[in-house]
Amino acid sequence: MLNPSPLSCDSSPQSVGAPAALAVKAEYTTPSEVDRWRKTFDRFATRDSIGGVSYLTEPDFVSAVAPESDFAKISRQQYGILFNVADRRRSGRVVWEDFVAFQELLKSPAADYDIAFRVFDQNHDGQVKFDEFKAVFQSMRAPDAIPFDFDSPWVKLYLGKADGGHVLGFNEFTQLIKGLQGERLRQAFRHFDQNQDGYIDKREFKRIIYELARHKLSDAVLENLDKLAEVVPGGKISYSECIAFHNVIREMDLVEKVVRESCARSPDGKITALDFTNHAARTMRYGTFSPMEVAIIFHYARLGATGEDKPRLGLRDFGSLLDAKWGPPRTQQKEKGKGKATGTAMHEVGKSAYYFGLGGIAGALGATAVYPIDLTKTRMQNQRSKVVGEVLYKNSLDCVKKVYKNEGFTGFYRGLPPQLIGVAPEKAIKLTVNDLVREYATDKETGRIKLPWELAAGGLAGGCQVIFTNPLEIVKIRLQMQGENAKVTGAPRQSAAQIVKSLGLIGLYRGAAACLARDVPFSAIYFPAHAHLKKDIFHDGRDGKVLSYGEALAAAAIAGMPAAYLTTPADVIKTRLQSEARKGETHYKGIGDAFRKILAEEGAAALFKGGPARVLRSSPQFGVTLVAYENLKKHFPFPEPNQSLMETVLPREEEMARVRARNALKVLLDVDTNFGNTPAAKK
Repeated sequence: MLNPSPLSCDSSPQSVGAPAALAVKAEYTTPSEVDRWRKTFDRFATRDSIGGVSYLTEPDFVSAVAPESDFAKISRQQYGILFNVADRRRSGRVVWEDFVAFQELLKSPAADYDIAFRVFDQNHDGQVKFDEFKAVFQSMRAPDAIPFDFDSPWVKLYLGKADGGHVLGFNEFTQLIKGLQGERLRQAFRHFDQNQDGYIDKREFKRIIYELARHKLSDAVLENLDKLAEVVPGGKISYSECIAFHNVIREMDLVEKVVRESCARSPDGKITALDFTNHAARTMRYGTFSPMEVAIIFHYARLGATGEDKPRLGLRDFGSLLDAKWGPPRTQQKEKGKGKATGTAMHEVGKSAYYFGLGGIAGALGATAVYPIDLTKTRMQNQRSKVVGEVLYKNSLDCVKKVYKNEGFTGFYRGLPPQLIGVAPEKAIKLTVNDLVREYATDKETGRIKLPWELAAGGLAGGCQVIFTNPLEIVKIRLQMQGENAKVTGAPRQSAAQIVKSLGLIGLYRGAAACLARDVPFSAIYFPAHAHLKKDIFHDGRDGKVLSYGEALAAAAIAGMPAAYLTTPADVIKTRLQSEARKGETHYKGIGDAFRKILAEEGAAALFKGGPARVLRSSPQFGVTLVAYENLKKHFPFPEPNQSLMETVLPREEEMARVRARNALKVLLDVDTNFGNTPAAKK
């Protein structure tokens, strides 16, 4: 049986400002929760050099309770107000007992409002009086803030007059906080509507929203606030428009739910304003969105849409309106060996197959883009010296000229179909194996992986792909060489099927050892280089950065350069083993025999024949493939079935305390977005 913690914020004799009317108490604390809190506390705590007691300073406490890397809309300084709530002794330190009491507080279903109540309850008597509300509210505000009238009828309805009236308990206080933004909007509009004609200009509206709700809006919407005047012609903004805009902000979660569900129901994944309104009418029992609110939703969605003024918008177009860059709770991932996968099994299989197909298309585009270079590389690598064979090409440029002259433009794409067939399984296996090994070897706490494991992951990925690539490459090489052989020996052309039949199963794996010797080190070099280029050079993921297409292309291309050139000797040997030697040319028995004979007959330089062409082929091929894949995923996303809000936002249990800590700051930011940034508010 679980027992209540003796260190609960409500039960501790040193507890301050405990809500007197909180209907739902926090759940019991389990030993595993205490162990988890202890690990978090010890990770960030400092030990007193005199007394030996561990404690958290304000920066340490913020690191322990705030969601990681979530300071886009809430600054670290503002999270410091939670430190004042946890520091029950007002000593400037949070010791272990204080930390447990604060974690107990966060377990309360009303933790966000509970913390706000404690901030306003200055004398810690479990009530908020008029003077307390006014003093705390004023301390939060910047000197140039829009004035607020504390003698307004709305304030008096909740708190009475300054010299009397009634006080607010916890439950009453929560309703005051929920309605405060609406009253601030009304007063701010009246403040700017000096001639009382019912309109304010765009700059004044922008200032109001910046003070009231900039923490709830994306940067794209904030930059275009003044464009609300375009919804209703006239150039100015009415109070009705202000209220409609505020209602959209307040109901943003519901807006997103209706958008997601109506887009999922649409055959093409896109909706009009009528589709949105109809779905809202079907799913909402009593409320609905007004025509002006719907117009505002679609107005800002179209501002974020690419291209011309679209009549129908997809979920991606609504992104700039819906995404305020809060860094929301991560979607629950299926953990190794446990957890539930989202969606049905058939849905997951279909989704995997769909993106596997997109990967194949992207790989085919990359292979096609560089295939003429690959053909040139193959013919240059297979060309023997004057001693052992006829020299047809002086250099790569001469090879290109003669291929075009003798075989035409289509000669550059001889052997392409087998290559395209092999791209999909090759890319899928390579990427999947690399990701699986990296995931297994990554330290779960630090998120880092050691270099030997990075090399092993890449090497295993390259080795596993050979089962598919070797048969297809030997057919590709034979087809690529046919134009040259026909000119020299008059040999008849063969189809891919005839080549496969003549080689047989064992023949299809001729040169497999050389293929392994090329692909294992290639992938072992490429994947770590690509990962470190993205992270260390282009700073992917740092401060929420997402690489542009140009940066992604550059990272993929640069990583391929050393990998391609350093593995050229193995590629030369593989090409010689897999191509048919003409009469009078040297035959090779295996890797070692080929290596010795090439060195003896042609010199070490022959091992790097076609090296530049290989670099020119491999680097852009990987870049084109990755960029094509990202674009395909972006413009042709897998059509998701209807999802409930619970399916889209399911935080892991161990993150809930950090989520509730952030939500507590959201409540206080609704009072004033400057909260916690002024010295008075921190006292």
